Amino acid sequence: IKKNPGMNRCVQTFDCNSLYSICLVASVSSDEDYYKLLKVSREATTREIRQAFKKLALIMHPDKNPHDETAHDKFLKVTRAYEVLKDDDLRKKYDKYGEKGLQDEQQGGGRYESWNYYRNEFGIYDDDLEIVTLDRGDFDAAVNSGELWFVNFYFPRCHHCHELAPTWREFAKEMDGVIRIGAVNCGDNNRLCRSKGINSYPSLYIYKAGMNPEKYFGDRAKESLTKFGMQFVKSRVTELWQGNVFTEIEAAFSSGVGWLITFCADSGDCLESQTRQKLAGMLEGLVNVGWMDCSTQAELCDSFEVTTSTTAFFPPGSSLKNKGSVLVRESLDTREIYGEVMQHLPDLEALTKETFQSGCLILCAFSQVGKVDCLTDSELCVSFYIQKPCIAVFKGLGIHDFEIHHGKDVLYNIIAFAKESVSAHVTTLRPENFPSDGKEPWLVDFFAPWCPPCRALLPELRKASIQLFGQMKFGTLDCTVHERLCSMYNIHAYPTTVIFNKSSIHEYEGHHSADGILEFIQDLVDPTVVTMDPDSFAELVKRRKHSETWMVDFYAPWCGPCQALLPEWRRMARALNGMIKVGTVDCQKHHSFCQGESVKAYPEIRLYPQNANRRDLYQYVPYCSFKRNSYSVRLCLSTLPRASVDLTPDDFRNKVIGGKDHWVVDFYAPWCGPCQHFAPEFEVLARMVKGSVRAGKVDCQAHYQTCQSAGITAYPSVRFYPHLGTKKVRDS
Repeated sequence: IKKNPGMNRCVQTFDCNSLYSICLVASVSSDEDYYKLLKVSREATTREIRQAFKKLALIMHPDKNPHDETAHDKFLKVTRAYEVLKDDDLRKKYDKYGEKGLQDEQQGGGRYESWNYYRNEFGIYDDDLEIVTLDRGDFDAAVNSGELWFVNFYFPRCHHCHELAPTWREFAKEMDGVIRIGAVNCGDNNRLCRSKGINSYPSLYIYKAGMNPEKYFGDRAKESLTKFGMQFVKSRVTELWQGNVFTEIEAAFSSGVGWLITFCADSGDCLESQTRQKLAGMLEGLVNVGWMDCSTQAELCDSFEVTTSTTAFFPPGSSLKNKGSVLVRESLDTREIYGEVMQHLPDLEALTKETFQSGCLILCAFSQVGKVDCLTDSELCVSFYIQKPCIAVFKGLGIHDFEIHHGKDVLYNIIAFAKESVSAHVTTLRPENFPSDGKEPWLVDFFAPWCPPCRALLPELRKASIQLFGQMKFGTLDCTVHERLCSMYNIHAYPTTVIFNKSSIHEYEGHHSADGILEFIQDLVDPTVVTMDPDSFAELVKRRKHSETWMVDFYAPWCGPCQALLPEWRRMARALNGMIKVGTVDCQKHHSFCQGESVKAYPEIRLYPQNANRRDLYQYVPYCSFKRNSYSVRLCLSTLPRASVDLTPDDFRNKVIGGKDHWVVDFYAPWCGPCQHFAPEFEVLARMVKGSVRAGKVDCQAHYQTCQSAGITAYPSVRFYPHLGTKKVRDS
């Protein structure tokens, strides 16, 4: 037992056999703190971690320290720290369990890149402010935010990727504010790139919510990239003339929206069509953009006192004839015009304690945007436990029903949060509304805003809250603000998700996804897996009925493969419900018991078969596959007596075709891979229908004529032969 660095708990250390992805009990320790090794805070973003590692790599790399015998070992430690902290899943395990939670993960094996790689190829776009480096944790939120994204999927060692980089940077500056320019490092985000179908580098894609991704196949000149990207910018630029100018402007003014108008005269420089389109994209939803051709609308331009090409901003409520209320710009620079217009837009409505108490904010929540000055209205902010600038969505159900944004303070992330939060049912919890009375079931997520896995979980909670609306309430508690309340529930790692169901408290263990949470809650309502202690194990397993079969998972909560197995274990239990009984034993909680049962690896799955003699009830069949998924677990059922039977040609003719039973038949070939994969699934089916439908298998390699006469042309083929009176009907 040792104190784990950076954690408020004592932990037992273990070693892991990474070849089989099972954790073997042994003694190993490390006093290194990964955050200290990289010289970053625990709140560091993935980008900050990558930048810190690159800085250290250029200094500590053995290539730069050829006379230091310890350089190799030192740099290995730094590399290992980076590999863990850059990955959200591994970082969560490390934050929760320390190095103990990582010992089932495969190590890098003493390998790292050359010094030149870290200098020239590592993190190509990390220092470019106009380019957003996306990773697995925020990619979907970005491209589904409603903004237009042009994303460059690249690989650090790709020569063409490096050739494109200068052009991509210039293109990003050109499109800043019009199109979001992103980059994904497929070396660090291989899983993300594979899921998006990326198989060559660089791959350039346009993304926008509501449309399929569009791949760019043109040349890689900045002009070509701009032309391609701008065709997806659908912002409207209105041509104004005598017949529409006053109705268009007044209609916008009545909605509180101003106009930016370019007057194109014979003299001076007029904003080009593409520049006007860019401005319309940058100002979309804030200001309408239009233009007027003074060669055809000379009298109208004269009424605006326009003598040369110019661009003017008319704020909402300004007088079209009063030049004092109009901002005139002669610049052709898109960024300058955008900056000037933004400075002259009306400020957000200032909200006060009285605004909240009046109920106006609640009634107008879905259409109103405002701000609260926490210096002048500190009492209001204190009542909401607001300690730093933040954004919150009030749901319209009362001033206490709101959710605070904890993602990146960038527009795309804020937009995605607002859209999700309005339709979801997740509440930011405080001591005043924490569900301590047990009257209603609650799912509470204890988290820290700096924790990347916590931020990745929040959208999943919103999805789950929509599906379980009316059955369970969802809340989040910020443990950096409410430390005392989190300590009351012994919360030391984030995120920790807990179900409060009246007097019962259940900590969620499994993948932090909406589907995983839903499955967990379903099992709480209708459990198919029995949680065992030493007494119940003795009663249910060791003194089981002769007709009962049990499968038991001996696990430890800190073990990575155990966590990966949990959702699969529940799926398997539901698939086999009624055929076998399924249980779990927590070997961290019942350590002495598991030692007494000679459990030496986690997870260890044991099958206790039926029809055992009394003296054999203690005997078990060890788990027969090292793959931790529901299919592999079901494959172990081959150790049980089969529920299906092998059929000879005579059996098929007399029992299936000429018999009086319903039959389901699997036609297979021994050499067929899909047949072998399907075999345990068919056995599950056979057990499910046992007693009402008989199940049989025909070997089509041994009995080719039988299969040919049955019309079998592919393996495996499953046919249902119901018995309807005296006539047998085949249904495939």
